[in-house]
Amino acid sequence: MFPLHRGRRLRTNESIRSLVRETSLSPADFMFPMFIAEGENYKVEIPSMPGIFRRSIDLTVEEVKEIFALGIRAVNIYVKVSENLKDNEGNEAWNPDGLMQNAIRAIKAACPEMIVMPDVALDPYSIYGHDGIIANGDVENDSTNAALVKMAVSHAQAGADFVAPSDMMDGRILRLREGLDAAGFHNVGIMSYSAKYASAFYGPFRDALDSAPVDATEIPKDKKTYQMDYANRIEAIKEALWDVEEGADMVMVKPGIAYLDIVREVKNAVNVPVTVYHVSGEYAMIKAAAERGWLDHDQIMMEQLMCIKRAGASLISTYFAKEAAILLNK
Repeated sequence: MFPLHRGRRLRTNESIRSLVRETSLSPADFMFPMFIAEGENYKVEIPSMPGIFRRSIDLTVEEVKEIFALGIRAVNIYVKVSENLKDNEGNEAWNPDGLMQNAIRAIKAACPEMIVMPDVALDPYSIYGHDGIIANGDVENDSTNAALVKMAVSHAQAGADFVAPSDMMDGRILRLREGLDAAGFHNVGIMSYSAKYASAFYGPFRDALDSAPVDATEIPKDKKTYQMDYANRIEAIKEALWDVEEGADMVMVKPGIAYLDIVREVKNAVNVPVTVYHVSGEYAMIKAAAERGWLDHDQIMMEQLMCIKRAGASLISTYFAKEAAILLNK
């Protein structure tokens, strides 16, 4: 009780505040999402994500070396697939000489200690822009799972440390674990996008990969039949628990800042590390506001990342990873 207790004693100066600070950040808390394109010496900025680029494999490798030197130890990689390679079944997704497979091999050869987590979902390979195979006017769950297994095994064969299924099909974690084990990849982990919401925050990401659902009457116009309703909380806990039971080594909540209540709920419910994806729309909003002078870019960036960690994240997948690591290293 006041005056015996005065909270401000522990806020007197930065030295005291640093002694009692409950949460800390380091570059090792970050995973950097990277977009990979065909070609050589190719680097194009994504208009809706200032400072983020599509890069060819050779330039991706150089960027990986640079961020590893900053202390970042994981990358989550996505590929921009040529239109002529897309179909409904996603056959290019398990091509042993595909862009993703070649990128994994190149990164691991150049920087063996970097943890590589390739995206496992069919939307970059789909003529419809959906995360699965379209049948009878909807995304067919079980045939999609079979395709995802082939995709994940091909990633493991190329040298992936973890596979990162972002599709939200029912039962896919069990099928992936069974498929990886049957192929001899017992030590390849699964980071499951367990609580992935049908969010409008993903817009810039879909620009980066040209992977938005196409506008056609015979297919779903959005991803709400498999991604989660953002009104729901208990469902996120259920999905995360199911994925752990099926063999997930990590679970993810996506998006980040607008879903910190879900991060804490999932963290309290599971006994595996929780990853949070600080998504493209959240990144773009900070960039846009900072460009107009409305917010202090670095202060807001670090505050949001700290809040995600405070909420329970073991790992933060963020487009700010490199910028934040540079600041922390200073």
